Order: sequence, then C-alpha cells, then structure tokens
Amino acid sequence: MIHPTRTNLLLLKEKARSVSGSVGILTARRLALIREILAISSPFLQSRAEVKRAYTRALTEMALTSGLEGDDFVGSLPMEAARDVGVEVAERNVLGLRYREIWVRGEVRRPPDERGYDCRFTTPHLEEAIGLFEDIVTQMLAVAAFEVKMKRLGEEVVRVTRRIRVLEERVLPGLRSKIKDIAHYIGERERESFYRLKRFKEMRKA
Repeated sequence: MIHPTRTNLLLLKEKARSVSGSVGILTARRLALIREILAISSPFLQSRAEVKRAYTRALTEMALTSGLEGDDFVGSLPMEAARDVGVEVAERNVLGLRYREIWVRGEVRRPPDERGYDCRFTTPHLEEAIGLFEDIVTQMLAVAAFEVKMKRLGEEVVRVTRRIRVLEERVLPGLRSKIKDIAHYIGERERESFYRLKRFKEMRKA
C-alpha cells in the first residue's frame, strides 16, 4: 500500500517515465534484431536453395553412375573414400547475443586422384557426384551456421517482445492507475483544505 503523498506521487511519475524509456529502448532493440534477421534471411534462403540444387544434381549423377558401373561398385566406394573432415567452432556475437559458428577446416572437395580409388576406371558422372556431395558438406555447415544465428535472433525477439508486453500491459497501467488515484486523493484533500480555510475566513469576518 503506497501512502498518497506528493513525494510518492513524484516517485511514481519518475518510475513511469523510466518504464516508458525502457519500453522505447526495448522496442528499438527489437527493431534492430528484426533488421538483422531480414538481412541474413536472404543469404540463408539462397544457401538452402543452393544445397537443394546441388543435392538434386548429385543424386542425378549418382543414378547415372549406378546405371553405368553398377550398384555394387558404387556401394564399395564409401569405405575406400571415407575420411574425417575437421571443423572449427567459434563463439560469435551479434547485437550482444552469443552463438556458435561452425565451418570446415580446409577444403572438403578433393581432386579425383586423392579419393582413395583409381579414377582412371570411373566415369565422369561418378567424379561429378562425389565432388557435389563434398561441396554439399561445406554448404550444409554454412546453412547450419545461419540457422543457429537466426534461432538466437528469433529467441531474443520473442524474449524482448514478451518483456515489452509485460511493461506495456501490466507495469505501466498499474503505475498510471496508482498515479491517478493518488493525484485524485491529493486533489480532493486540497479542495477540502481550501474549503475549510474559506469557511474559517468567513467565520472570522462574521
């Protein structure tokens, strides 16, 4: 229970101004976050589209290879050509938000003579398919980095929006209601004091 005094009224007004300022700051931050999302969404969608196109081409080339060289030959290649791919993980910061970015260390795509089999006895379709799949590894990590960044930005937009809603729909209305009640109480009390003083002066004159 807040005592209806002028001091408390001034404190409540100052608090309401502070909350309004916080709403303004949070709104500006939300706008900056949305702008960042829009800025990276185009490259993100483009990267996903490129991965999809490369994957479709790789499957087509692999299907041609299977038709020409047989499924048994194609099925024996992964064991011979498999290798570990090194990745780098780093902490990044965007608008004060931390997120992790992942990328491949070095080149993923290898020359045909470094794939662990004799490329003299394979078709160009196989080499193209393997090259595309190796490129897709790099592209998918890039897409994953975009997704992580967008997820962090999206989560922050939701958090800031909730905070703004709480301040606008609960905190500020509560403060304004208290300010109105105290101002009304003080105004009534001042009118009563003025009326008493007026009656007192009239009685003295009489």
